[in-house]
Amino acid sequence: MDMKKRVSQELRNRNPAEVVELVVDNCQSADGEVEGLTDEYTELEILSMVNIGLSSLSKLPSLPKLRKLEVSDNIISGGLDTLAEKCPNLTYLNLSGNKIKEMSSVEVLQNLKNLKSLDLYSCEVSSLDDYRENVFELLPHLTYLDGYDEEDNEVPDSEGDNDDEAGPHDDDDDDDDEEDEVDDEDSEGEEEEEVGLSYLMKDGIQDEEDDGDYVEEDDEEEEDEEDGDADVRGEKRKREAEDEADDDDDE
Repeated sequence: MDMKKRVSQELRNRNPAEVVELVVDNCQSADGEVEGLTDEYTELEILSMVNIGLSSLSKLPSLPKLRKLEVSDNIISGGLDTLAEKCPNLTYLNLSGNKIKEMSSVEVLQNLKNLKSLDLYSCEVSSLDDYRENVFELLPHLTYLDGYDEEDNEVPDSEGDNDDEAGPHDDDDDDDDEEDEVDDEDSEGEEEEEVGLSYLMKDGIQDEEDDGDYVEEDDEEEEDEEDGDADVRGEKRKREAEDEADDDDDE
């Protein structure tokens, strides 16, 4: 699909002035120039034109609110001096995988006073001696080059300019946290229930043992009483027999 048709498709029956983000990756620029975009895109803040065969940005329209420009994996070799005029508020520029060979092509970005992050990864210029030192010297306002600052500290997520994409994921994380909390509560409840059951069962077994001891003691007492009664009855019968014998002697 050619770039002009792709831009029209991505418009989705909206007014160009209503578009804030436009992604036309992997389409095809007919002559290596920007096509289909006009000065009507006054509210555009994010533009992605990755791998579309761009060789120049000279026909990029005026985009006063553009802050993020993705043009990686094209064949751009120069002509970046128009960016300061067309996109004065640009803060992020990804030129990785292009044909930029000379430091002079980077030097023209000095006029992008708001530029904080620049990516030249896989461009020939990145293989030059003292590449990083020279870029930071040419662009003193730059904070990150190829994802790292001048002290080789990696760009934090908060600086990745992905705020719009991060929102829904943050909500998902919150939901996951809530689910984890519920699961933890359920687990704690189950553990408490198991402990309670174990405790009750233990008490029940102890009660049964105590009852058994009590019954055994009662049985012993009853046996002692029966033995005592038997002794009394035997003694009584013995005395009666002796009395009868005395009576016979008297007669």
